[in-house]
Amino acid sequence: MQTILSIGADALAYGMVLFVISIGLSLTMGLMKVVNLAHGAFAMIGGYIASYLTQQMGLHFGFAMLAAVLGTVLIAIPLERLLYRRIYGAPELTQVLMTIGITFAIIGIANFLMGPTLKTIALPPELQGPVDIGFRTIAAHKLFAAAVGIVVAGALWFLIERTPFVVRLRASVDDAAMAGALGVRTRMVYAVSFAVAIGLAALGGVVGAQLLPIEPYYALRYMVTFLVVVSVGGAGSIPGALIACLLLGAVETTGRYLMPEFGEFFFYLAVIAIVCIFPNGLLGRAK
Repeated sequence: MQTILSIGADALAYGMVLFVISIGLSLTMGLMKVVNLAHGAFAMIGGYIASYLTQQMGLHFGFAMLAAVLGTVLIAIPLERLLYRRIYGAPELTQVLMTIGITFAIIGIANFLMGPTLKTIALPPELQGPVDIGFRTIAAHKLFAAAVGIVVAGALWFLIERTPFVVRLRASVDDAAMAGALGVRTRMVYAVSFAVAIGLAALGGVVGAQLLPIEPYYALRYMVTFLVVVSVGGAGSIPGALIACLLLGAVETTGRYLMPEFGEFFFYLAVIAIVCIFPNGLLGRAK
């Protein structure tokens, strides 16, 4: 029983980290209809910014996390205006080629500026030690990651279900000319949506740096993982992404506990099984 509870605690933390990073990609693909393979690169940028601010400048983790999110968004805004706007509504292959090119460009810049080694983010004392949760102790940063995931899920649910923003976004995607004629500032709606997705990626990169280490090839190493989460959960579905992250996190964590050398095998085996049963994702809409 203690092993099961231990697996559950670690799976929750890992799943929530995947959720915080991947949900931005899910929104981009499901609502904006953009296949952004550079999503992981922006998570990497957030991690690098936080690492530099905490390690080289000695700033507090909380400030570094906020600065990493804002800094990554500021870097992404010119890219959205100059590059991403050119592929809104373009064929998916065009989007894939454009964004994979952006990914490799960011990897090259990161490798040149930050070097090829792993980067760590200095955690404050309250997130460094273990926390006794009754049946075992668990790292405080894992509990923090789970808490951040819950807050992000709640905030996105409120944004989508309780505000008119998503209605404007869907209108802009489906018929930009008509939406503009009705007074919707379509370019601003796209820019804000993109900024939210990139901000979530950066937040996940910082929060999950202890579980998904920051290094120049981070974007390629975890690209498939983030895409898998979106596919399994259903693009654009917050509950679907959350369920997919928790489920796949549990499968991979269980595999690594019981058969460490086959952890990823069980992860992708579960993905194949789920996609075969639910071609549109767990909570995805039929096209």
